[in-house]
Amino acid sequence: MSSNRVPRTAAVLDNLTRTVLNVVWERREISRAEIARDSGRSRSTISDVVGRLLDTGLVAEVGSGESRGGRRPILVGFQDQAAVILGVDVGATHIAVILTDLRGRTLAWRERAHTVHSDPKGAEAIIMVLGEACMAEWGGERSRLMGIGVAVPSPVDPGSPDRVSERVLPAWRGHGLLDRLDTVFGVPVFVDNDANLGAVAERWWGEAVGIDDFVYLKVATGVGAGLMIGGEIYRGFTGVAGEIGHMAVDPDGPECVCGNSGCLATLVGTRHLVDRARSLLEDFPDSVLAGSDPDIRAIEDAALCDDPLALQVVNEAALRLGTVVAGVLNLLNPGSVIIGGSLARVGARLLKPLREAVATRTLEDSAAASEIRTSELGERAVALGAATHVLVTALANPKLFPGVDSA
Repeated sequence: MSSNRVPRTAAVLDNLTRTVLNVVWERREISRAEIARDSGRSRSTISDVVGRLLDTGLVAEVGSGESRGGRRPILVGFQDQAAVILGVDVGATHIAVILTDLRGRTLAWRERAHTVHSDPKGAEAIIMVLGEACMAEWGGERSRLMGIGVAVPSPVDPGSPDRVSERVLPAWRGHGLLDRLDTVFGVPVFVDNDANLGAVAERWWGEAVGIDDFVYLKVATGVGAGLMIGGEIYRGFTGVAGEIGHMAVDPDGPECVCGNSGCLATLVGTRHLVDRARSLLEDFPDSVLAGSDPDIRAIEDAALCDDPLALQVVNEAALRLGTVVAGVLNLLNPGSVIIGGSLARVGARLLKPLREAVATRTLEDSAAASEIRTSELGERAVALGAATHVLVTALANPKLFPGVDSA
């Protein structure tokens, strides 16, 4: 007797595996019958795929669901602890590493100040040390590490993702990120721009959950934007979309690393804000910053206490940010603008003057429809986004998950 059953090719199996994994990840616990209904596949097909995935440890039978008139169905649950991911935030002046599970929960965290822009070899060594420290704190089997995401303060060329911009970080000329990480940890490494990965973190865990079109604006040592359009990062033709920090705000302003003058990053970046606060010390003798040599953290702390000097610095930054944010709203009409980076700490003290500046520079309907807010993910946002980048990639290509390729 001949069979009419069409054999499943490797591509078909990969697609089925991806479909089932994504449904179970999103629903957390679900019966085989519900997976079949959600995916439009037959129950026998879904049972076959689930059986393969049970062997990987990514899913497990977790009890019984509600009965609809027959036997209570057995639920299949996604196992968030089945694998772990390292996320690395390579900032201009610091390196941070996070270890997460498959639901974005922090399992370990390490951070260290470092002159990243001028010492690539030292930065590489610190990444290794902090990564190993996170793995040791977690204490699980090393084979459960499935990948590393790395965020860099530079445009990233999709064709050469391990190379940062030599104009932004000239000391990194000829220095890549992937080779040693690949060798030491033995897992795939994925590199992207820090603002892009901040946007990814917001889309999955933060202020932009459920929002497909938004802009994440990272304000720290430099300024960058992650543009999320239709639920995906928009990278542009050569991968450099979002370099909003190099928009000229004041043609007579200070020279920028890009060669232009008065770029947004030179007027609201950490270095400028610190220099501006120091220049105002004589005018505000009663400021809590008087008699000190303030850094950006001290300025933010003072602003949170409504110190007039610090508030003037924040207000000036908000006015300049507002000019650029208004342009973004007029051009893209995103559902939300989320401010991240260190300056986001001051919250409403930044948002009030920023919103006022935007309101005078946008079409009324555009300004009213787009909510401007600060990130609630804090200092871990970019590292979390780097780890999430690996998770997103694996959900699209399940062979990255441990054991799936042989299932």
